[in-house]
Amino acid sequence: MSENPFRSFIMGGFECADHQNAFGERIDLISLTGHDRFINEDYARLREISITTVREGIRWSHVEKKPFVYDWSQVEEIIIHAHKHDIQVVWDICHFGFPDDLTPLHPMFARRFAHLCRAFVKKYRSLVPYGELIITPINEVSFLSWLGGEVKGTSPYCINQGWEVKYMLMKAYIEGIEMMKEIDQSVRIMVTEPLIHISAPDQTDTDLCSEAWKRHQEQFQVLDILSGKICPELRGKEEYLDLIGVNFYFNNQWTIHDQQCIDWDCDPPNPLWRSLNSLVKEVYLRYEKPVVISETSIPEHKRYSWLKMIGEECITIIKSGIPLYGCCIYPIIDRPDWDFPETWHHSGLWDIPNPDNLYREIHLESLLALNQFRFNLSHVLESEKAVVTAEDY
Repeated sequence: MSENPFRSFIMGGFECADHQNAFGERIDLISLTGHDRFINEDYARLREISITTVREGIRWSHVEKKPFVYDWSQVEEIIIHAHKHDIQVVWDICHFGFPDDLTPLHPMFARRFAHLCRAFVKKYRSLVPYGELIITPINEVSFLSWLGGEVKGTSPYCINQGWEVKYMLMKAYIEGIEMMKEIDQSVRIMVTEPLIHISAPDQTDTDLCSEAWKRHQEQFQVLDILSGKICPELRGKEEYLDLIGVNFYFNNQWTIHDQQCIDWDCDPPNPLWRSLNSLVKEVYLRYEKPVVISETSIPEHKRYSWLKMIGEECITIIKSGIPLYGCCIYPIIDRPDWDFPETWHHSGLWDIPNPDNLYREIHLESLLALNQFRFNLSHVLESEKAVVTAEDY
């Protein structure tokens, strides 16, 4: 098993979606949250609480306003400030969002994306010749193909074309990896997909349980395509599953057909809810690759309880022997809603109470939960290290 490549186990993710929302409006969350203007201060805040690994996005629509012509100025800013603060960046080439003249169903989509990937690595290595380079080509292909291919929530605004959108996104994804590795074979790929659970509301209905299980298994299509298990014509390879990122939110579990969200904090506990550690174990047993909790958060008043639970689950995963390499709080800074940007989610470690001045206000309960997580984690990681050292003799 490879060594953990991340500088800090607890990471921070900056919301970097630049897609068209349900109303066809371009949403640029880097701009709306002010991270492009306050990146120096944002990174300084993270250093103060010992977070030294972050997820950032290049914003495809911002970088490529004309086909095959790239503006790397904002990417250079991220690189400069990351170097200044000794921050490790994990890069999303496409978080959510494409240039105005492209959709995943466009015949030039894969070619344009692959050339973008190649140009990014070439640019990055011209500025940072050495060191780890970890890239997520396209974030949450499963969700993006559902949002744009099934429910008209974003480009290409389709219904009942989720598989077609997913297939074309994965074609671009793999061609992008191929062109990146032409420039730098050492590039590491971190696939990031939603970690979900779909259940039958009536566990005595065997037919419904079977149907729910089948739908539950569909979440692995992206990983199976990327590793070459299915759709071999797209040229997936097992080595492309370098690091498996799982995005886990409070609303990632629901019942089939009626799509009722399964509560995570009921008293007594909801028997349909599956723990994070059980779902991560399912992923690990299927692919045997290192895992990262690449996104997690909850809005408003339950942040302390959620982060406390996430910390406990991460420790359970590590103690079980699964190589869990990190946990990313996403977003680390508050964000507005995609479709109704006047509404802010208040799900970060820092809130933005006044969008007019974008002042960041620490959410103290979240910070407390994070500090408890880090304290407990340090003891577990030290004991794990001691066991490994003892086994060497």
